[in-house]
Amino acid sequence: MEETSNINAHLAERLRGLRVERGLTLDALAERTGVSRSMISLIERGESSPTAVVLDKLAAGLGVTLASLFAEQESAVASPLARRADQRVWRDPDTGYLRRNLSPSGFPSPMELVEVIMPAGARVAYDTGRRSVGVSQQIWIIEGEIELGLGDETYRLLAGDCLCMDIEQPTVFRNLSGQPARYLVALATDTKSPTRERFS
Repeated sequence: MEETSNINAHLAERLRGLRVERGLTLDALAERTGVSRSMISLIERGESSPTAVVLDKLAAGLGVTLASLFAEQESAVASPLARRADQRVWRDPDTGYLRRNLSPSGFPSPMELVEVIMPAGARVAYDTGRRSVGVSQQIWIIEGEIELGLGDETYRLLAGDCLCMDIEQPTVFRNLSGQPARYLVALATDTKSPTRERFS
Protein backbone atom coordinates (compact mmCIF):
# COMPACT_ATOMS: atom_id res chain seq x y z
CA MET A 1 0.00 0.00 0.00
CA GLU A 2 2.84 2.37 0.90
CA GLU A 3 4.58 1.63 -2.42
CA THR A 4 1.40 2.46 -4.36
CA SER A 5 1.04 5.68 -2.37
CA ASN A 6 4.62 6.67 -3.18
CA ILE A 7 4.13 5.96 -6.89
CA ASN A 8 0.90 7.98 -6.98
CA ALA A 9 2.64 10.88 -5.23
CA HIS A 10 5.49 10.75 -7.74
CA LEU A 11 3.09 10.62 -10.72
CA ALA A 12 1.11 13.53 -9.27
CA GLU A 13 4.20 15.72 -8.99
CA ARG A 14 5.60 14.66 -12.36
CA LEU A 15 2.37 15.20 -14.31
CA ARG A 16 1.66 18.54 -12.67
CA GLY A 17 5.24 19.69 -13.29
CA LEU A 18 5.18 18.69 -16.97
CA ARG A 19 1.80 20.34 -17.52
CA VAL A 20 2.88 23.62 -15.91
CA GLU A 21 6.22 23.52 -17.75
CA ARG A 22 4.32 23.35 -21.04
CA GLY A 23 1.98 26.17 -20.06
CA LEU A 24 -1.12 23.96 -20.18
CA THR A 25 -4.19 24.43 -18.02
CA LEU A 26 -6.15 21.42 -16.78
CA ASP A 27 -8.79 22.19 -19.40
CA ALA A 28 -6.19 22.41 -22.18
CA LEU A 29 -4.62 19.06 -21.24
CA ALA A 30 -8.07 17.49 -20.98
CA GLU A 31 -8.90 18.70 -24.49
CA ARG A 32 -5.59 17.36 -25.86
CA THR A 33 -5.90 13.93 -24.28
CA GLY A 34 -9.58 13.09 -23.92
CA VAL A 35 -9.03 12.55 -20.18
CA SER A 36 -11.53 14.51 -18.12
CA ARG A 37 -10.41 17.60 -16.23
CA SER A 38 -11.65 16.11 -12.97
CA MET A 39 -9.65 12.91 -13.51
CA ILE A 40 -6.46 14.86 -14.28
CA SER A 41 -7.03 16.96 -11.18
CA LEU A 42 -7.47 13.85 -9.00
CA ILE A 43 -4.27 12.32 -10.41
CA GLU A 44 -2.30 15.53 -9.86
CA ARG A 45 -3.46 15.60 -6.24
CA GLY A 46 -2.41 11.99 -5.76
CA GLU A 47 -6.00 10.99 -5.03
CA SER A 48 -6.44 8.57 -7.94
CA SER A 49 -4.46 5.57 -9.23
CA PRO A 50 -4.45 6.09 -13.02
CA THR A 51 -4.56 3.12 -15.38
CA ALA A 52 -1.94 2.46 -18.05
CA VAL A 53 -4.37 3.64 -20.75
CA VAL A 54 -5.02 6.96 -18.98
CA LEU A 55 -1.30 7.50 -18.35
CA ASP A 56 -0.54 6.80 -22.01
CA LYS A 57 -3.03 9.45 -23.12
CA LEU A 58 -1.55 11.98 -20.69
CA ALA A 59 2.00 11.16 -21.78
CA ALA A 60 1.04 11.63 -25.44
CA GLY A 61 -0.61 14.96 -24.65
CA LEU A 62 2.47 16.15 -22.78
CA GLY A 63 4.89 14.94 -25.47
CA VAL A 64 6.79 12.47 -23.28
CA THR A 65 7.17 8.70 -23.06
CA LEU A 66 5.08 6.77 -20.60
CA ALA A 67 8.31 5.44 -19.09
CA SER A 68 9.54 8.97 -18.44
CA LEU A 69 6.52 9.67 -16.21
CA PHE A 70 8.02 7.24 -13.70
CA ALA A 71 11.53 8.72 -13.92
CA GLU A 72 12.94 11.74 -12.14
CA GLN A 73 13.52 14.96 -14.06
CA GLU A 74 16.70 14.74 -16.12
CA SER A 75 19.79 16.01 -14.32
CA ALA A 76 23.43 16.39 -15.32
CA VAL A 77 24.44 15.00 -11.91
CA ALA A 78 22.20 11.88 -12.06
CA SER A 79 23.97 8.54 -11.76
CA PRO A 80 24.39 6.45 -14.93
CA LEU A 81 23.82 3.32 -12.81
CA ALA A 82 20.38 2.04 -11.78
CA ARG A 83 20.56 -0.60 -9.05
CA ARG A 84 17.64 -3.03 -9.06
CA ALA A 85 16.52 -1.84 -5.63
CA ASP A 86 16.23 1.71 -6.98
CA GLN A 87 14.25 0.89 -10.12
CA ARG A 88 10.70 2.20 -9.88
CA VAL A 89 7.97 -0.47 -10.11
CA TRP A 90 4.32 0.24 -10.90
CA ARG A 91 1.24 -1.99 -11.16
CA ASP A 92 -1.66 -1.06 -13.44
CA PRO A 93 -4.76 -1.01 -11.19
CA ASP A 94 -6.95 -2.06 -14.12
CA THR A 95 -5.12 -5.14 -15.47
CA GLY A 96 -2.54 -5.91 -12.78
CA TYR A 97 0.31 -5.71 -15.27
CA LEU A 98 3.63 -4.82 -13.65
CA ARG A 99 6.21 -2.50 -15.19
CA ARG A 100 9.73 -1.79 -13.98
CA ASN A 101 11.74 1.18 -15.27
CA LEU A 102 15.23 -0.28 -15.81
CA SER A 103 17.03 2.83 -17.05
CA PRO A 104 18.84 5.16 -14.61
CA SER A 105 16.31 7.71 -13.38
CA GLY A 106 17.03 11.29 -14.37
CA PHE A 107 20.13 10.42 -16.41
CA PRO A 108 20.03 12.15 -19.85
CA SER A 109 19.71 9.48 -22.55
CA PRO A 110 17.68 9.05 -25.76
CA MET A 111 17.11 5.38 -24.83
CA GLU A 112 14.79 3.87 -22.23
CA LEU A 113 14.42 0.25 -21.10
CA VAL A 114 11.32 -1.12 -19.41
CA GLU A 115 10.50 -4.62 -18.13
CA VAL A 116 6.84 -5.66 -18.20
CA ILE A 117 5.12 -8.66 -16.61
CA MET A 118 1.63 -9.19 -18.03
CA PRO A 119 -0.66 -11.52 -16.06
CA ALA A 120 -2.47 -14.41 -17.73
CA GLY A 121 -5.59 -13.19 -19.52
CA ALA A 122 -4.65 -9.50 -19.32
CA ARG A 123 -5.42 -7.07 -22.14
CA VAL A 124 -4.18 -3.48 -22.54
CA ALA A 125 -5.27 -1.32 -25.49
CA TYR A 126 -3.72 2.02 -26.47
CA ASP A 127 -5.48 4.18 -29.04
CA THR A 128 -3.60 7.49 -28.82
CA GLY A 129 -2.32 7.20 -32.40
CA ARG A 130 0.04 9.67 -34.09
CA ARG A 131 2.68 11.37 -31.92
CA SER A 132 4.36 14.77 -32.08
CA VAL A 133 7.88 13.29 -32.20
CA GLY A 134 9.41 10.05 -33.43
CA VAL A 135 9.98 6.99 -31.24
CA SER A 136 11.69 3.77 -32.27
CA GLN A 137 10.46 0.87 -30.14
CA GLN A 138 11.25 -2.83 -29.95
CA ILE A 139 9.76 -5.53 -27.76
CA TRP A 140 11.64 -8.71 -26.83
CA ILE A 141 9.79 -11.60 -25.18
CA ILE A 142 11.73 -13.12 -22.26
CA GLU A 143 9.16 -15.60 -20.91
CA GLY A 144 5.69 -16.69 -22.01
CA GLU A 145 3.85 -15.36 -25.04
CA ILE A 146 1.66 -12.44 -26.01
CA GLU A 147 -0.56 -11.47 -28.92
CA LEU A 148 0.22 -7.98 -30.15
CA GLY A 149 -2.13 -6.04 -32.40
CA LEU A 150 -0.65 -3.11 -34.35
CA GLY A 151 -3.31 -1.42 -36.44
CA ASP A 152 -4.54 -4.10 -38.86
CA GLU A 153 -1.64 -6.49 -38.12
CA THR A 154 -1.58 -9.12 -35.36
CA TYR A 155 1.57 -10.86 -34.13
CA ARG A 156 1.90 -13.87 -31.85
CA LEU A 157 5.17 -13.41 -29.98
CA LEU A 158 6.90 -16.30 -28.20
CA ALA A 159 9.93 -16.36 -25.90
CA GLY A 160 12.97 -15.04 -27.77
CA ASP A 161 10.96 -13.19 -30.44
CA CYS A 162 11.72 -9.51 -31.02
CA LEU A 163 9.40 -7.08 -32.82
CA CYS A 164 10.06 -3.53 -34.08
CA MET A 165 6.91 -1.54 -33.35
CA ASP A 166 5.29 1.48 -34.94
CA ILE A 167 3.41 3.10 -32.07
CA GLU A 168 1.71 5.71 -34.25
CA GLN A 169 -1.33 3.45 -34.52
CA PRO A 170 -3.71 1.65 -32.14
CA THR A 171 -1.83 -1.01 -30.16
CA VAL A 172 -3.31 -3.93 -28.21
CA PHE A 173 -1.35 -6.25 -25.91
CA ARG A 174 -3.03 -9.56 -24.96
CA ASN A 175 -1.80 -12.46 -22.88
CA LEU A 176 -4.09 -15.27 -24.02
CA SER A 177 -2.08 -17.98 -22.25
CA GLY A 178 -2.55 -19.33 -18.74
CA GLN A 179 0.86 -18.06 -17.61
CA PRO A 180 2.33 -14.58 -17.03
CA ALA A 181 4.40 -13.14 -19.86
CA ARG A 182 7.57 -11.14 -19.26
CA TYR A 183 9.10 -8.89 -21.89
CA LEU A 184 11.56 -6.06 -22.40
CA VAL A 185 10.67 -2.85 -24.19
CA ALA A 186 13.43 -0.66 -25.63
CA LEU A 187 12.64 2.86 -26.82
CA ALA A 188 14.77 5.47 -28.53
CA THR A 189 13.39 8.98 -29.00
CA ASP A 190 14.34 11.53 -31.63
CA THR A 191 16.84 13.69 -29.74
CA LYS A 192 16.54 16.43 -32.39
CA SER A 193 12.94 17.07 -31.41
CA PRO A 194 12.16 19.58 -28.62
CA THR A 195 9.86 17.12 -26.85
CA ARG A 196 9.93 13.42 -26.07
CA GLU A 197 7.42 10.65 -26.66
CA ARG A 198 5.94 7.68 -24.92
CA PHE A 199 6.00 3.96 -24.31
CA SER A 200 3.09 1.64 -23.93
